[in-house]
Amino acid sequence: MKKIKVGIIGGGAAGFFAAINCAEANKEAEITILEKSSKLLSKVKVSGGGRCNVTHACFNNNELIKNYPRGAKELKNAFSVFSTQHTTEWFKQKGVQLKTEEDGRIFPVSNNSQTIIDCFLHEAEKNKIKILLNSPVLRIKKENDKFILYVSDKELLFDKVLIAAGGYSKADSYDWIKGFDHEIISPVPSLFTFNIPQSKFEGLQGIAIEKGSVKILGSKAEQSGPVLITHWGLSGPCILRLSAWEARAFHSSNYHFKAFINWIPEFNEEKLREVFIKYKSEHPKKFVVSNPLFNLPRRLWERITEIATIEYGIKWGDMPNKKINKLLEELIRNSIEVKGKTTFKEEFVTCGGVSLKDVDFSTMESKKCKGLYFAGEILDIDGITGGFNFQAAWTTGYIAGKAMAV
Repeated sequence: MKKIKVGIIGGGAAGFFAAINCAEANKEAEITILEKSSKLLSKVKVSGGGRCNVTHACFNNNELIKNYPRGAKELKNAFSVFSTQHTTEWFKQKGVQLKTEEDGRIFPVSNNSQTIIDCFLHEAEKNKIKILLNSPVLRIKKENDKFILYVSDKELLFDKVLIAAGGYSKADSYDWIKGFDHEIISPVPSLFTFNIPQSKFEGLQGIAIEKGSVKILGSKAEQSGPVLITHWGLSGPCILRLSAWEARAFHSSNYHFKAFINWIPEFNEEKLREVFIKYKSEHPKKFVVSNPLFNLPRRLWERITEIATIEYGIKWGDMPNKKINKLLEELIRNSIEVKGKTTFKEEFVTCGGVSLKDVDFSTMESKKCKGLYFAGEILDIDGITGGFNFQAAWTTGYIAGKAMAV
Protein backbone atom coordinates (compact mmCIF):
# COMPACT_ATOMS: atom_id res chain seq x y z
CA MET A 1 0.00 0.00 0.00
CA LYS A 2 1.16 3.51 -0.83
CA LYS A 3 2.07 5.90 1.94
CA ILE A 4 -0.34 8.75 1.33
CA LYS A 5 -1.56 11.72 3.32
CA VAL A 6 -5.33 12.18 3.27
CA GLY A 7 -7.09 15.28 4.57
CA ILE A 8 -10.77 15.07 5.44
CA ILE A 9 -12.61 18.33 5.89
CA GLY A 10 -15.52 17.84 8.29
CA GLY A 11 -15.83 15.80 11.47
CA GLY A 12 -19.37 14.62 10.83
CA ALA A 13 -20.99 11.36 9.72
CA ALA A 14 -19.60 11.24 6.16
CA GLY A 15 -16.15 12.45 7.18
CA PHE A 16 -15.67 9.88 9.93
CA PHE A 17 -17.08 7.02 7.86
CA ALA A 18 -14.74 7.88 4.98
CA ALA A 19 -11.73 8.22 7.30
CA ILE A 20 -12.30 4.85 8.98
CA ASN A 21 -12.90 2.96 5.73
CA CYS A 22 -9.89 4.62 4.10
CA ALA A 23 -7.69 3.63 7.04
CA GLU A 24 -8.92 0.04 6.97
CA ALA A 25 -8.23 -0.21 3.23
CA ASN A 26 -4.72 1.28 3.50
CA LYS A 27 -2.84 0.81 6.77
CA GLU A 28 -0.07 3.08 5.43
CA ALA A 29 -2.38 6.05 4.91
CA GLU A 30 -1.88 9.02 7.21
CA ILE A 31 -5.37 10.44 7.71
CA THR A 32 -6.34 13.73 9.31
CA ILE A 33 -9.88 14.94 10.07
CA LEU A 34 -10.20 18.73 10.23
CA GLU A 35 -13.25 20.00 12.10
CA LYS A 36 -13.95 23.74 12.14
CA SER A 37 -15.80 23.65 15.49
CA SER A 38 -14.97 22.23 18.91
CA LYS A 39 -17.50 19.38 18.49
CA LEU A 40 -17.39 16.15 16.51
CA LEU A 41 -20.37 14.30 15.03
CA SER A 42 -22.81 16.95 16.27
CA LYS A 43 -25.62 15.92 13.91
CA VAL A 44 -25.18 12.27 14.89
CA LYS A 45 -25.53 13.37 18.51
CA VAL A 46 -28.93 15.06 18.09
CA SER A 47 -30.52 12.97 15.34
CA GLY A 48 -33.60 10.93 16.10
CA GLY A 49 -34.19 12.82 19.33
CA GLY A 50 -30.73 11.87 20.58
CA ARG A 51 -31.10 8.22 19.59
CA CYS A 52 -29.45 8.45 16.13
CA ASN A 53 -31.59 7.13 13.30
CA VAL A 54 -28.73 5.21 11.66
CA THR A 55 -30.56 4.12 8.50
CA HIS A 56 -33.88 2.72 7.25
CA ALA A 57 -34.92 -0.91 6.79
CA CYS A 58 -35.39 -0.55 3.04
CA PHE A 59 -33.23 -3.23 1.45
CA ASN A 60 -34.45 -2.90 -2.14
CA ASN A 61 -32.37 -0.20 -3.82
CA ASN A 62 -35.08 0.56 -6.38
CA GLU A 63 -37.39 1.39 -3.48
CA LEU A 64 -34.67 3.06 -1.43
CA ILE A 65 -33.92 5.75 -4.04
CA LYS A 66 -37.59 6.84 -3.98
CA ASN A 67 -36.82 8.52 -0.66
CA TYR A 68 -34.39 11.03 -2.17
CA PRO A 69 -35.89 14.17 -3.72
CA ARG A 70 -32.42 14.97 -5.08
CA GLY A 71 -29.67 12.50 -5.96
CA ALA A 72 -31.77 9.36 -6.56
CA LYS A 73 -30.27 8.57 -9.97
CA GLU A 74 -26.67 8.86 -8.79
CA LEU A 75 -27.32 7.04 -5.53
CA LYS A 76 -28.83 3.99 -7.25
CA ASN A 77 -25.43 2.82 -8.49
CA ALA A 78 -23.75 3.96 -5.28
CA PHE A 79 -26.16 1.86 -3.20
CA SER A 80 -25.16 -1.21 -5.22
CA VAL A 81 -21.69 -0.71 -3.69
CA PHE A 82 -22.77 0.13 -0.14
CA SER A 83 -26.44 -0.31 0.76
CA THR A 84 -28.56 -0.29 3.90
CA GLN A 85 -27.74 -3.99 4.29
CA HIS A 86 -24.02 -3.16 4.23
CA THR A 87 -24.61 -0.42 6.82
CA THR A 88 -26.28 -2.77 9.30
CA GLU A 89 -23.55 -5.37 8.76
CA TRP A 90 -20.81 -2.76 9.21
CA PHE A 91 -22.12 -1.60 12.58
CA LYS A 92 -22.71 -5.20 13.69
CA GLN A 93 -19.08 -6.02 12.90
CA LYS A 94 -18.03 -3.04 15.03
CA GLY A 95 -20.04 -4.36 17.98
CA VAL A 96 -23.00 -1.99 17.67
CA GLN A 97 -26.36 -3.71 18.06
CA LEU A 98 -29.17 -2.22 16.00
CA LYS A 99 -32.94 -2.57 16.12
CA THR A 100 -35.68 -1.86 13.59
CA GLU A 101 -38.81 -0.03 14.71
CA GLU A 102 -42.29 -0.47 13.27
CA ASP A 103 -41.95 2.44 10.86
CA GLY A 104 -38.69 1.03 9.43
CA ARG A 105 -36.29 3.38 11.20
CA ILE A 106 -33.15 1.70 12.54
CA PHE A 107 -31.58 2.77 15.84
CA PRO A 108 -28.90 1.43 18.16
CA VAL A 109 -30.40 -0.92 20.76
CA SER A 110 -29.06 1.42 23.42
CA ASN A 111 -31.43 4.18 22.18
CA ASN A 112 -28.46 6.52 22.61
CA SER A 113 -26.59 8.29 19.81
CA GLN A 114 -23.47 8.24 21.99
CA THR A 115 -23.17 4.54 21.08
CA ILE A 116 -22.55 5.50 17.44
CA ILE A 117 -20.23 8.36 18.39
CA ASP A 118 -18.20 6.10 20.70
CA CYS A 119 -17.94 3.52 17.91
CA PHE A 120 -16.52 6.10 15.48
CA LEU A 121 -14.12 7.58 18.01
CA HIS A 122 -12.89 4.11 18.97
CA GLU A 123 -12.33 3.14 15.33
CA ALA A 124 -10.57 6.44 14.64
CA GLU A 125 -8.22 5.90 17.57
CA LYS A 126 -7.60 2.27 16.63
CA ASN A 127 -6.69 3.31 13.08
CA LYS A 128 -4.51 6.21 14.30
CA ILE A 129 -6.62 8.85 12.56
CA LYS A 130 -5.54 12.33 13.59
CA ILE A 131 -8.32 14.73 14.59
CA LEU A 132 -7.86 18.51 14.60
CA LEU A 133 -10.63 20.53 16.29
CA ASN A 134 -11.20 24.28 15.84
CA SER A 135 -9.52 23.98 12.45
CA PRO A 136 -11.60 25.73 9.77
CA VAL A 137 -10.25 25.33 6.24
CA LEU A 138 -10.20 28.82 4.75
CA ARG A 139 -8.83 27.94 1.32
CA ILE A 140 -7.65 24.99 -0.76
CA LYS A 141 -4.93 25.16 -3.37
CA LYS A 142 -3.47 22.45 -5.60
CA GLU A 143 0.22 22.69 -6.46
CA ASN A 144 2.44 19.99 -8.01
CA ASP A 145 -0.16 17.25 -7.41
CA LYS A 146 -0.37 18.19 -3.73
CA PHE A 147 -3.19 19.97 -1.90
CA ILE A 148 -2.42 22.88 0.38
CA LEU A 149 -5.07 23.47 3.04
CA TYR A 150 -4.97 26.89 4.65
CA VAL A 151 -6.12 26.25 8.21
CA SER A 152 -6.14 29.30 10.47
CA ASP A 153 -2.48 30.31 10.56
CA LYS A 154 -1.18 26.97 9.23
CA GLU A 155 -0.64 25.42 5.81
CA LEU A 156 -1.16 21.64 5.69
CA LEU A 157 -0.06 19.43 2.79
CA PHE A 158 -2.03 16.39 1.56
CA ASP A 159 -2.00 13.98 -1.38
CA LYS A 160 -5.79 13.63 -1.42
CA VAL A 161 -8.58 15.65 0.12
CA LEU A 162 -12.21 14.81 0.92
CA ILE A 163 -14.70 17.60 1.48
CA ALA A 164 -17.39 16.34 3.85
CA ALA A 165 -18.22 19.65 5.50
CA GLY A 166 -22.00 19.20 5.53
CA GLY A 167 -24.66 21.42 4.01
CA TYR A 168 -24.62 25.20 4.14
CA SER A 169 -27.64 27.47 4.35
CA LYS A 170 -26.13 30.24 2.20
CA ALA A 171 -24.61 30.06 -1.27
CA ASP A 172 -21.59 32.21 -0.39
CA SER A 173 -20.59 29.64 2.24
CA TYR A 174 -19.43 27.45 -0.68
CA ASP A 175 -17.07 30.12 -2.07
CA TRP A 176 -13.96 28.36 -0.78
CA ILE A 177 -14.81 25.36 -3.00
CA LYS A 178 -15.47 27.37 -6.16
CA GLY A 179 -11.75 27.74 -6.92
CA PHE A 180 -11.87 24.38 -8.70
CA ASP A 181 -14.70 25.50 -10.98
CA HIS A 182 -17.39 23.39 -9.33
CA GLU A 183 -20.99 24.38 -9.95
CA ILE A 184 -22.86 25.11 -6.73
CA ILE A 185 -26.61 24.51 -6.72
CA SER A 186 -28.04 27.32 -4.59
CA PRO A 187 -29.02 25.91 -1.17
CA VAL A 188 -32.50 26.16 0.31
CA PRO A 189 -33.84 24.49 3.47
CA SER A 190 -35.25 20.98 3.39
CA LEU A 191 -36.95 19.12 6.26
CA PHE A 192 -38.83 21.84 8.09
CA THR A 193 -42.17 22.24 9.82
CA PHE A 194 -45.08 24.49 8.82
CA ASN A 195 -45.85 27.68 10.70
CA ILE A 196 -49.57 28.46 10.84
CA PRO A 197 -50.27 31.79 12.56
CA GLN A 198 -53.74 31.94 14.17
CA SER A 199 -54.09 28.20 13.69
CA LYS A 200 -57.50 26.59 14.11
CA PHE A 201 -55.72 24.02 16.28
CA GLU A 202 -54.12 26.39 18.74
CA GLY A 203 -53.97 24.84 22.20
CA LEU A 204 -53.84 21.27 20.84
CA GLN A 205 -50.03 21.05 20.68
CA GLY A 206 -48.73 17.55 21.23
CA ILE A 207 -51.69 15.83 19.61
CA ALA A 208 -50.65 13.44 16.85
CA ILE A 209 -52.44 11.20 14.39
CA GLU A 210 -50.75 8.18 12.87
CA LYS A 211 -52.31 8.37 9.42
CA GLY A 212 -52.98 11.78 7.98
CA SER A 213 -52.61 13.32 4.55
CA VAL A 214 -51.65 16.84 3.48
CA LYS A 215 -52.15 18.22 -0.04
CA ILE A 216 -50.81 21.55 -1.29
CA LEU A 217 -53.44 23.68 -2.99
CA GLY A 218 -52.77 24.35 -6.68
CA SER A 219 -50.20 21.54 -6.86
CA LYS A 220 -50.00 17.76 -7.18
CA ALA A 221 -47.84 17.70 -4.05
CA GLU A 222 -49.30 15.40 -1.39
CA GLN A 223 -47.86 13.22 1.37
CA SER A 224 -49.31 10.84 3.94
CA GLY A 225 -48.15 9.70 7.35
CA PRO A 226 -48.07 10.85 10.98
CA VAL A 227 -49.06 14.48 11.57
CA LEU A 228 -48.18 16.35 14.78
CA ILE A 229 -49.84 19.55 15.98
CA THR A 230 -47.24 21.93 17.47
CA HIS A 231 -47.16 25.32 19.19
CA TRP A 232 -46.37 26.97 15.85
CA GLY A 233 -48.37 24.81 13.42
CA LEU A 234 -47.80 21.33 12.02
CA SER A 235 -44.94 18.85 12.06
CA GLY A 236 -44.44 15.09 11.88
CA PRO A 237 -43.10 12.79 9.11
CA CYS A 238 -45.91 13.72 6.70
CA ILE A 239 -45.03 17.42 6.89
CA LEU A 240 -41.27 16.83 6.79
CA ARG A 241 -41.61 14.69 3.65
CA LEU A 242 -43.62 17.42 1.97
CA SER A 243 -40.98 19.99 2.94
CA ALA A 244 -38.26 17.88 1.33
CA TRP A 245 -40.02 17.11 -1.95
CA GLU A 246 -41.30 20.68 -2.35
CA ALA A 247 -38.26 22.47 -0.89
CA ARG A 248 -37.67 24.70 -3.90
CA ALA A 249 -41.36 25.38 -4.59
CA PHE A 250 -41.94 26.41 -0.97
CA HIS A 251 -38.83 28.58 -1.05
CA SER A 252 -40.11 30.31 -4.21
CA SER A 253 -43.44 31.05 -2.50
CA ASN A 254 -41.57 32.51 0.49
CA TYR A 255 -43.19 29.74 2.57
CA HIS A 256 -46.67 31.19 2.11
CA PHE A 257 -49.17 28.71 0.65
CA LYS A 258 -52.46 26.95 1.31
CA ALA A 259 -53.00 23.27 1.99
CA PHE A 260 -55.69 20.75 2.90
CA ILE A 261 -55.41 18.27 5.77
CA ASN A 262 -57.23 14.96 5.51
CA TRP A 263 -57.42 13.57 9.04
CA ILE A 264 -58.84 10.22 7.86
CA PRO A 265 -57.38 9.50 4.38
CA GLU A 266 -58.53 5.88 4.49
CA PHE A 267 -62.05 7.22 3.79
CA ASN A 268 -63.06 8.95 0.59
CA GLU A 269 -66.05 11.29 0.56
CA GLU A 270 -68.51 8.61 -0.53
CA LYS A 271 -67.46 6.08 2.13
CA LEU A 272 -67.42 8.76 4.83
CA ARG A 273 -70.94 9.83 3.95
CA GLU A 274 -72.07 6.20 4.22
CA VAL A 275 -70.46 5.94 7.68
CA PHE A 276 -72.29 9.06 8.84
CA ILE A 277 -75.66 7.87 7.50
CA LYS A 278 -75.22 4.48 9.17
CA TYR A 279 -74.05 5.99 12.45
CA LYS A 280 -76.95 8.45 12.47
CA SER A 281 -79.36 5.56 11.98
CA GLU A 282 -77.79 3.25 14.58
CA HIS A 283 -76.87 5.83 17.24
CA PRO A 284 -79.45 8.64 17.00
CA LYS A 285 -79.24 9.51 20.73
CA LYS A 286 -75.46 9.84 20.90
CA PHE A 287 -74.03 13.34 21.15
CA VAL A 288 -71.88 14.26 18.17
CA VAL A 289 -69.26 16.34 19.97
CA SER A 290 -68.62 14.02 22.92
CA ASN A 291 -68.34 10.78 20.93
CA PRO A 292 -65.22 10.86 18.70
CA LEU A 293 -65.20 8.67 15.60
CA PHE A 294 -62.36 7.12 13.58
CA ASN A 295 -60.13 6.81 16.68
CA LEU A 296 -59.33 10.50 16.48
CA PRO A 297 -58.07 12.06 19.73
CA ARG A 298 -61.00 13.49 21.70
CA ARG A 299 -59.70 17.07 21.81
CA LEU A 300 -59.01 17.06 18.06
CA TRP A 301 -62.49 15.68 17.31
CA GLU A 302 -64.06 18.33 19.54
CA ARG A 303 -62.12 21.09 17.76
CA ILE A 304 -63.13 19.76 14.32
CA THR A 305 -66.80 19.68 15.33
CA GLU A 306 -66.42 23.20 16.68
CA ILE A 307 -64.97 24.38 13.34
CA ALA A 308 -67.90 22.64 11.65
CA THR A 309 -70.23 24.77 13.88
CA ILE A 310 -71.83 21.78 15.56
CA GLU A 311 -73.36 22.73 18.92
CA TYR A 312 -72.27 20.75 21.97
CA GLY A 313 -75.71 19.32 22.80
CA ILE A 314 -76.70 18.15 19.30
CA LYS A 315 -77.35 14.41 18.82
CA TRP A 316 -76.66 12.36 15.71
CA GLY A 317 -80.39 11.82 15.17
CA ASP A 318 -80.88 15.60 14.98
CA MET A 319 -77.93 16.33 12.67
CA PRO A 320 -79.14 18.15 9.54
CA ASN A 321 -77.47 17.25 6.23
CA LYS A 322 -75.92 20.72 6.08
CA LYS A 323 -74.00 20.05 9.32
CA ILE A 324 -73.01 16.56 8.16
CA ASN A 325 -71.61 18.04 4.96
CA LYS A 326 -69.68 20.61 6.96
CA LEU A 327 -68.23 17.96 9.31
CA LEU A 328 -67.26 15.80 6.34
CA GLU A 329 -65.50 18.76 4.73
CA GLU A 330 -63.50 19.57 7.88
CA LEU A 331 -62.43 15.95 8.28
CA ILE A 332 -61.12 15.34 4.76
CA ARG A 333 -60.47 18.87 3.39
CA ASN A 334 -59.48 20.96 6.39
CA SER A 335 -57.95 24.12 4.93
CA ILE A 336 -54.85 25.73 6.44
CA GLU A 337 -52.72 28.71 5.46
CA VAL A 338 -48.99 28.27 5.97
CA LYS A 339 -46.94 31.40 6.60
CA GLY A 340 -43.36 30.48 7.35
CA LYS A 341 -41.30 27.53 8.48
CA THR A 342 -39.34 26.25 11.46
CA THR A 343 -36.09 24.40 10.86
CA PHE A 344 -34.22 22.21 13.31
CA LYS A 345 -30.92 24.08 13.60
CA GLU A 346 -28.92 21.11 14.86
CA GLU A 347 -30.38 18.78 12.24
CA PHE A 348 -30.45 21.31 9.41
CA VAL A 349 -30.69 19.66 5.98
CA THR A 350 -30.20 21.54 2.72
CA CYS A 351 -31.47 21.04 -0.78
CA GLY A 352 -28.49 22.18 -2.85
CA GLY A 353 -24.71 22.01 -2.79
CA VAL A 354 -22.00 20.75 -5.15
CA SER A 355 -23.56 19.78 -8.48
CA LEU A 356 -23.73 16.02 -8.96
CA LYS A 357 -22.61 16.47 -12.58
CA ASP A 358 -19.17 17.42 -11.25
CA VAL A 359 -18.65 14.17 -9.29
CA ASP A 360 -17.82 10.61 -10.37
CA PHE A 361 -20.06 8.49 -8.15
CA SER A 362 -17.98 5.34 -8.65
CA THR A 363 -15.23 7.02 -6.58
CA MET A 364 -16.80 10.31 -5.34
CA GLU A 365 -13.85 12.07 -7.00
CA SER A 366 -14.29 15.49 -8.54
CA LYS A 367 -14.42 15.52 -12.33
CA LYS A 368 -12.80 18.96 -12.23
CA CYS A 369 -9.88 18.19 -9.93
CA LYS A 370 -8.06 14.85 -9.58
CA GLY A 371 -7.47 13.87 -5.98
CA LEU A 372 -10.37 15.94 -4.60
CA TYR A 373 -13.41 14.03 -3.30
CA PHE A 374 -16.87 14.83 -1.92
CA ALA A 375 -19.22 12.99 0.46
CA GLY A 376 -22.37 13.67 2.46
CA GLU A 377 -24.52 16.78 2.53
CA ILE A 378 -21.98 19.02 0.81
CA LEU A 379 -23.41 17.42 -2.34
CA ASP A 380 -26.77 18.30 -3.89
CA ILE A 381 -28.30 15.21 -2.27
CA ASP A 382 -30.97 15.05 0.39
CA GLY A 383 -33.42 12.48 1.62
CA ILE A 384 -36.68 12.56 3.50
CA THR A 385 -36.80 11.97 7.23
CA GLY A 386 -36.28 8.42 8.52
CA GLY A 387 -32.54 7.69 8.34
CA PHE A 388 -32.12 8.31 4.61
CA ASN A 389 -29.73 11.27 4.92
CA PHE A 390 -27.39 9.24 7.11
CA GLN A 391 -27.52 6.37 4.62
CA ALA A 392 -26.40 8.74 1.86
CA ALA A 393 -23.56 9.87 4.15
CA TRP A 394 -22.44 6.29 4.87
CA THR A 395 -22.60 5.30 1.21
CA THR A 396 -20.77 8.30 -0.25
CA GLY A 397 -18.29 8.29 2.64
CA TYR A 398 -17.55 4.58 2.16
CA ILE A 399 -16.99 4.91 -1.59
CA ALA A 400 -14.77 7.98 -1.15
CA GLY A 401 -12.80 6.33 1.66
CA LYS A 402 -12.03 3.21 -0.38
CA ALA A 403 -11.15 5.24 -3.49
CA MET A 404 -8.76 7.53 -1.61
CA ALA A 405 -6.94 4.54 -0.11
CA VAL A 406 -5.56 3.44 -3.49
